[in-house]
Order: sequence, then C-alpha cells, then structure tokens
Amino acid sequence: MVLMHTLISACLRGVPPEVEAIAREEGLVPHHAARAVARGRIVIPANPVRPHRLCAIGEGCRVRINVNVGTSGVRCDEDLEVEKAKAALREGADALMDLSTGGDLARIRRRILALDAPVGTVPVYEAVRRAGNAADVDADLLFSVIREHCRQGVDFLTLHCGVNRDALASLQADPRTMGVVSRGGAFHVAMMAATGEENPLYAEYDYLLEILAEHDVVVSLGDGMRPGALVDASRLAKATEYLTLGHLAKKALAAGVQRMIEGPGHIPADQVGYNVRMIKELTDGAPLYLLGPLVTDVAPGYDHVVGAIGGVIACMHGADFLCMVSPAEHLALPDLRDIVEGTRVARIAAHVGSLSRNAGSTRNREIRMAEARRALDWEKQFEAALFPGEARRIHERDGELETCSMCGDLCAVKMVRDILKAPPEERMEP
Repeated sequence: MVLMHTLISACLRGVPPEVEAIAREEGLVPHHAARAVARGRIVIPANPVRPHRLCAIGEGCRVRINVNVGTSGVRCDEDLEVEKAKAALREGADALMDLSTGGDLARIRRRILALDAPVGTVPVYEAVRRAGNAADVDADLLFSVIREHCRQGVDFLTLHCGVNRDALASLQADPRTMGVVSRGGAFHVAMMAATGEENPLYAEYDYLLEILAEHDVVVSLGDGMRPGALVDASRLAKATEYLTLGHLAKKALAAGVQRMIEGPGHIPADQVGYNVRMIKELTDGAPLYLLGPLVTDVAPGYDHVVGAIGGVIACMHGADFLCMVSPAEHLALPDLRDIVEGTRVARIAAHVGSLSRNAGSTRNREIRMAEARRALDWEKQFEAALFPGEARRIHERDGELETCSMCGDLCAVKMVRDILKAPPEERMEP
C-alpha cells in the first residue's frame, strides 16, 4: 500500500520536527520515538491545518489527560463551555474533547479549536443532530460530517467502528443489565436496528481510513460496547468488540493512520489489569485511552475519585491516556467547579501512573518534594506541588510557621533533622 504524507510515513523516512520536539519533552531518543510512531506505539494528534501545543501519547511517554467539555440539549451555554475548556487547560489538561450536542455545533467547535491544545470530537453526535434521530443517519451524512471535522482542524476523532453486527449479536446473545451506555455506541446500534445493515464505519472502513490519512487525523477507536456497570463486566459484547478493534487497529496502521483504542468501562479493580493487557495484546501495543475505568458504581458525586483509582491501576498495566471523570458523572452536565476538581484528580492519577512507567521528570519531582520537606522549605514544596496555590492556601491559613500547624513544635521532621545535625557528642548526652 502506498501511504499518503502522514506522520507515520514521515517517521518511516526519518525524524520529523514534531517527533523531535516530543522526544525532547519526554526524554526519548528521537529516532526511537519516530520508530514508535511508525509502529503505532505512540500517537501525536496534530492536524496539519491547526498549529497548537503538541502532546505525545503512548509508549515511553508520560500519562496524559483529556477533559471533555460541550453543551447539551438541556444546558447550552457556549461561553461557559469555552470557560470550562480554558479552566481545564489551566489545571493541566493535555487535550480537550468537544462533545457538544446543543446549539451551533460548528461555531462551538471553532471556539474550542482556537485554544492551544489537541482537540477531539465524536462526529456521530452531530450527524444525529442533523438527521433528527439516530435511525435516520446514513453513510453519506456520517462521512460528510467526519470530513468537515477533519477540515476544521480536529486532531482526533472517536469513531465507533467496532459496534458492528457481530457485537450487536453478542449483546443479544448475552444480555447486560445496562445494555449499551456509550452514546455513540447506542446511536450505531439504533442505525443497524433501523436499517438491518452493517455499521457504515465498519462496512466502509477502508474509505474512512482514506479520509483520515488525507487529513492526518488520529482515529480513536471507540468502546461502544463497554460495560456500564460492574455486573456487566464479563459479558460477551465487550470481548467481541475487543477482537474487532484489534483487527481495525492493524488495518489503520497499514494505511498510515495513527490510532488509539478506547476502553474498558465499568469493571472491578481486580479485572482492570487483565482487560488492559488484553487490549494491548490484541492491538499490538496501540495507545490506550480510557475514561476511568470506574471500579465501583455506588459513589455518585465522587466518581472522579473512583475513576482515578481505576486509572492508576490501568496505567500500571499499560494505559496511556486518561479521560477526566468529573464529580457530576452520571448526575448532570459538569459545571466549572466540576471541571476544575475532576481535572485535578485526573492529573494526580496521571502523575501516579507516570511514576509506574519510570518517567524521569515525574520521579524528579518526587525527589524535589522530599528534599524540600526535609528542609522545611515551604516555597520549594509549593514549587514541587501539582497544585501550588491550593497547597499554599491551606498551609498559610494558620499564619507563617516553620512547620505545619498540625505538629507545631512536635514536628518529627524538624526534631530528627536537628538531632542529626548536632555533633555526635551532643547526641550521646543523657
């Protein structure tokens, strides 16, 4: 197959500037990074029509985080969604997804694309809005929307290519309590049920890859059959989709299209590692992008914490890209405070996950914090902190102290530090 001029094809010839830049940022050997891109182990979402800050996702890179924003049919405030997106970036988000379903979708997307970050979308959402309902979406409309998103500068697209007739048959043969919880997955199920035909993204996958290669856009192969409850974690539809995504991932790489895999939904903590390793094996190490996973269903209001727990476990087994879960998950459209809190917790999970990958810059930060705490150097502690403003606010609420107000003059660190600094003869006195 003759590859179009994509980042993968450029990496087969040498080290393009984008890869040189991310190699410096991640502490990688440039030609090793280029080889990882060519092999599909690293993706760099960077639509050529829109310059922005680069973000490498995958093997050898720090764990990255994405934050979802977007209007709904119930709450449609464009300015608020842009404010939420900006807040997410201020709090350390590496990428954004615009999931808007209400209002002027093209205009909202343009405003999100104006920000300095990789941006993803789910084109089937807009296709359903244009058609009026999922059952009336056809291949022409869906591919037309995909092209528009690519031309507008979107860097990665979640496309539910694995929600095919085999996956639907598996769902029917082994029913689940929650059925289908992926909105995009449900749309494609509705399309297949209405027409009796195959999902066009699966049936015309080669054509889809031509569009993506033409615009050098990353495909994020969506987990439309992910379980939406722990009781559904071991049902057949999920595994059927995994197998399909493995096949589609290989075809994308052969076509020169960068790809990520999404998954695995709501699963018990003891199954996270197994699912991550299985997806990685089936997709030959493709970068794995996941929301959560959610390891319990009974903590609404704190699902950002639940997702962080699952995310850390997943990163320990190879996950690469965490989607922020907000405190509003399963309850409401996130507000600004939810976005800030969810982004911070996701960033903590990504940092802990990066430690498990031996990322040098991440581990160095831990060393700086340990040394600053030993010295009771509060300014350096704040510099090393992920959220220095919050750390400073809490420390200073009881006034300026050498130690923290919890231990005061009984501070263990100060006591032992002073003892070890004293001459040996003084330490031995009764």
